[in-house]
Formats: sequence, structure tokens, C-alpha cells
Amino acid sequence: MHQLTLAEIARGLAAKQFSSEELTRTLLARIQALDPQLNAFITVTEALALEQARAADVRRANGDNSPLLGAPIAHKDLFCTRGIRTSCASRMLDNFEAPYDATVVEKLAAAGAVTLGKTNMDEFAMGSANENSYYGPVKNPWQLEHVPGGSSGGSAAAVAARLLPATTGTDTGGSIRQPAAFTNLTGLKPTYGRVSRWGMIAYASSLDQAGPLARTAEDCALLLQGMAGFDPKDSTSIDEPVPDYTATLNDSLEGLRIGVPKEYFGAGLDPRIGERVQASIRELEKLGAVIKEVSLPTMQHAVPAYYVIAPAEASSNLSRFDGVRFGYRCESPVDLTDLYKRSRGEGFGPEVQRRIMVGAYALSAGYYDAYYLKAQRIRRLIKNDFMAAFQDVDVIVGPTTPNPAWKLGAKGSDPVAAYLEDVYTITANLAGLPGLSMPVGFADGLPVGAQLLAPYFQEGRLLNIAHRYQQITDWHLQSPEGF
Repeated sequence: MHQLTLAEIARGLAAKQFSSEELTRTLLARIQALDPQLNAFITVTEALALEQARAADVRRANGDNSPLLGAPIAHKDLFCTRGIRTSCASRMLDNFEAPYDATVVEKLAAAGAVTLGKTNMDEFAMGSANENSYYGPVKNPWQLEHVPGGSSGGSAAAVAARLLPATTGTDTGGSIRQPAAFTNLTGLKPTYGRVSRWGMIAYASSLDQAGPLARTAEDCALLLQGMAGFDPKDSTSIDEPVPDYTATLNDSLEGLRIGVPKEYFGAGLDPRIGERVQASIRELEKLGAVIKEVSLPTMQHAVPAYYVIAPAEASSNLSRFDGVRFGYRCESPVDLTDLYKRSRGEGFGPEVQRRIMVGAYALSAGYYDAYYLKAQRIRRLIKNDFMAAFQDVDVIVGPTTPNPAWKLGAKGSDPVAAYLEDVYTITANLAGLPGLSMPVGFADGLPVGAQLLAPYFQEGRLLNIAHRYQQITDWHLQSPEGF
């Protein structure tokens, strides 16, 4: 049963081939047996999962065949879950139990999904390798000495290792798409505002967006269907009708205009990844798509702009973690200043401290105009580049990452090298666009992903293209040895 996709599970449950409780027990046993190799989970919620599975079976018996009813999932550990630890993989929140459910958690629970646990991540979602976790690094099931990508690395590793069929993740600069590429999954970052951020502990509020990670585009469509929609509790949520994402999966790609930015295939791209992505473009061409070259000239400024804006927002968002109201508090502070300094110094890891300091510096009185304001202007130029490109093409395709997954610890002493791995993904967050990564092959046994970008609220188009590609290829069907 562990090899079943979300769509296959829905069909199996509807046909009464197995029960949600049987499936849940099977996957909980796999997690217990295999997760020690991966460290993908921070918390396993066995009692809650079995309770939800039994309730789903009762609803099925009464005639309810909703697609997510009884389907096992897990949440990245920055979605608040009532009565369950929500740690953000940080010592700061190691003892925090949320008093409420995030909207994403609430919506998926109402749809009948079964929560198996909370997955590991980079601390406060800051990282591209899932090495910045208080609970230790996550390992890539394809090659255990390599990183799974970040910050949603635990979510990605769990799905890739067949511990469960799908998970939620969040994407601030590529944190769904990059781990999807590194672990041979399909990962979707929706349009900013498409999925509620309420109850999702913030890293950078204008960039964060929740989305699904699964093995197939069809599964991502099912999970996004349950997650998406307007939320009056989230001031950044957009009141836009949610289409049926599964209804357009099989639409023809005849005449679809696909743009290939010339900037994506220059210096810095591993040629093996370039070859695999170009091969995927040729497959899309066989399906009827028309390939055109486009240009995104401001892309070269995306990394520095992002690493001013995101840390600036992080320094503001993380100021609430001060040792006073909740979370970690240092022992025996001598005064209030000592309480603040030691609680934050001991509670936050090195990468979080680094980004808070960079952000505070960029927002300081003498440097606001020189750094933060200029970065926001570049952000606008990046958006303008995309809007111009989308006048000529329907979607843009290119590599998800410049390199395959690197070895654990390989970039630990050079954070800038890790930052540069986000070069293709962060533009979508800066512009607020939807983006999807899909498996397109391997480089020396490590997965390679291609990224699709579309205009606002065109998630259905991305899922359609990925699904049609997955109908004529089998990269997404391959699983890591031993899992």
C-alpha cells in the first residue's frame, strides 16, 4: 500500500479495497521502521492519525467519497496544530503547543485527510538543505549522504521514501520546488494569496506561500484543491474562485506557448541538468507545445534582492520570540536585557541569527534606502520582466536548481554558496507567481527537476502540463533503493 499515490488511495478507499485505518497503520509502521535513517519527522501523531482514520472510515461507510477522505498526509512543522508541538525545527519553539489549527490544517482535516505527523525542516524555514534544524539534518533517500533540499526537506524526504503519499510544505524562495527537484517529486508553489497563511509561522510574510508535495501532478492537484481558497483571517488571502484542478489535467497542450529564458542556461548551470531539462522541453514539444526564447534580464539581481528583503521581514517577524510570552526562556536572567539576549542567543540557531542580523542592518535608519528600498525596486523590475514575457508565452520552463543535491555539510562553511542554489526559484516568490517543479531525470543517481512558471492563478495550467508530461515519461514512478 505504501507505493500508492494519493489518487490511487482515493480510488482504493472508494472501492473498499482497504480501509483508512489499515492504510494508516501500514504507513505508521513504515515511519517507525525507516524514519530513523532519514530524520524526516519531528513528531509522529499516531493517536490522532488512528482517530481520524476511523472517523474517515465511518464517513466512507455512510456514502461520503470525497477524494481526500481517509488519505494520509503530514504537515511541515510550521503549521500550527492544536495540542501538538509546532516547533519550526527550532529550540525556541521546542516546547510550544499551538492552541489552534492553521487554516491549511483545518481545511485538510475537514476534507478528511489523516495527519500522520509533523515533518522536519530548516529552522524557521531558513535554508536550502534542511541542515539548519535543531533536531538534526534530514537525509535524502536517494543517497543518504546528500541533502534533500530545504526548507521543506522533511516533507520531501518522507514522500520520496514512500512513508506517505503527500505532504504540505511552504515556499519562501523555492522551499517546495527545490526539495521536490532533489528528491524526484512534484512540488507546487501557488500564487501568493491563493492558500491561507493564517496559522503558518512566518519567515518572510510577503514571500511565504503554502503548497503541496507529492509524487505526481494529479496528487498535487488533489491536495491543492483541499488547501486553496479565500480566508478572511488572512489579510493577504485573495478572494478568487478556486477551479477544479483535476478537471483540466488532461487538456491538450497543442499550441501552448512555452518560453525558455536564455538567462537560465548560462554559466553556473550543471550541464547534466541542462541536458535533462532540454530533453523535457523536447517532450513537451512532441505534445504540441510551441517553444520560444524569452528574456528575464533582471534575474541576475534576484538573489541579492531576495537576501535583503527576506531577512528584513524575518528580523521583524522573529522579534516576537523574546523569552517572555511563549517558547524558550533562558535560565536565571539577571534583568530584562539579559533575558532577551540569552533567550534569543540560545534559542535561535546560527543561520536564523545570521538572517536576523542582516535584516536588522538592512532596515536600520542609515541603510534602509540603500538596501531595503532598492531591493524592493528590483523586485518590481523582476515582476515587470515576467509580465512582459507572458505577453508572448503562456508558461516559462527551465531548471529548478543549478546543481543536483550536494553532500551533507558541503556548503556549511559557505552560506552564500547555498543561497546561490535558489537562483531559479526565488524570482517566482519575488513576483508572487505560481511555480511547479517536476521530475525530468537523474544525474549520477540524483534526481533532476524542471521548473514551470505561469501567470497569476494559473496553477491549473502548470498541473496540466506536468500531468501530460508524466503520462509519457516514467521518471516520477522511480523510487529510491531500499524504500
